[in-house]
Parts: sequence; structure tokens; C-alpha cells
Amino acid sequence: MPPSLSSTRAARRHIGALVLAPTALLAACISPPPAGTPPAPVAVVVPAPLPVAPPPAEPPRETAPQASAPAPESAQLTQALAYADRVQRMPPAELAREIARLGEAEDTLAASPLHLALALAQTRQPVDTARALAQVQRLLGHNDTATQPLQPLARLLEARLLQQRRLEEQLERQAQQLRDAQRRNDQLNERLEAVRAIERSMTARPPAPAASEVR
Repeated sequence: MPPSLSSTRAARRHIGALVLAPTALLAACISPPPAGTPPAPVAVVVPAPLPVAPPPAEPPRETAPQASAPAPESAQLTQALAYADRVQRMPPAELAREIARLGEAEDTLAASPLHLALALAQTRQPVDTARALAQVQRLLGHNDTATQPLQPLARLLEARLLQQRRLEEQLERQAQQLRDAQRRNDQLNERLEAVRAIERSMTARPPAPAASEVR
């Protein structure tokens, strides 16, 4: 018995629905979202930063030591040594003026006796050596804080002046011995000359007459 018309139409509608269902589903997936609905946030993956190695530590810089001001004691000793070098190169006329100036102002400064001794030691005269030694011994006799830094240099100068004085005394003794020898030599020459004069006077007399001639 052939199928009825209504059954055929129902079968066609069922087949059409099956065909259209996937198409409608695909359109729903690709269709834009309705207006007013915000789009879903897109997660952005940010890569983690690579660890950065710290810069190499710089070696500590050596700070130059600051020049500290010299102590008053060392400054006073340095001035005395510089003065000794200066008077050593003075010509005789300038040295004499310097000695006169220091002689007038020897009581004004603590280092004046030492300066005067250094200047007097350059003349190489026994009287000035004795005077310089007296100035050094005067400085060594003071035991105050003003002259204490100069004590080592004063002792060194005292030893040098004592040695110089011994040499001068030795030279003086030798000079005295030479003068004595010269005086004795002069006396001997005078005596020898006197004997020669006597001899000359005796040879100049006429010969005495013989005994026969007297008769």
C-alpha cells in the first residue's frame, strides 16, 4: 500500500531539520556577540624577566693619606738643620754680619743659641769655637719644653765642637813648638855668626914680631 501524502511530507521536514541543525550551530559559533556584552578578556602571558647578574663590585680605592701638619718639635728641628745648611754656604763677610745679628738677638728665641753656635763653628777660629761651645752648653743646660726638641742636635754639635777644639789645640801646640824651634834656630845662628865674627877679627890682625927682630 503506497505511503500517504502526509507521511511523505513529515519525512521531508525531518530530513530538512537534520540538514539545517549543523549549519545553525556553526553560525552560532562564528556570529559576533550581541551588542552590549563586553568581550571576554584575553589572557596575555608575559614572560618572566631573565635574572640580571649584578655588576662586579669595584675594588676599594686607596685614599691617599692626607699630609698632616708637622709637629712643632719636628718643625723646629727642621728649621735648625736648614739654617745649618744655609750658614755653611755663606761667604765670610755675610757670615760675620750674621754672627753680629745673632749676638744681638741671642735671648729672643729658644733656638738663637744653637743658631749662633752653628754660625760661629764655620769661622774655624779657636776663639769662635770656644764661644760656640759655650752657646751649645748653655742650650743643653736648659731643660724646658721650648729647647727640648733641639737637644739631640745640640749634643751632636757639642761633640763636633769638642773634637774641633782638640784639633785646634793640637795645631796650636804644634805651632808653638815650631815657633820655639825657630827661635832656638835663630839663637844658634846668632851664636854661630858671633863665632865667625871673632874668627874674622883674629885673622885680620897683623902677625906678632919675632924675638930676634925685637933685639
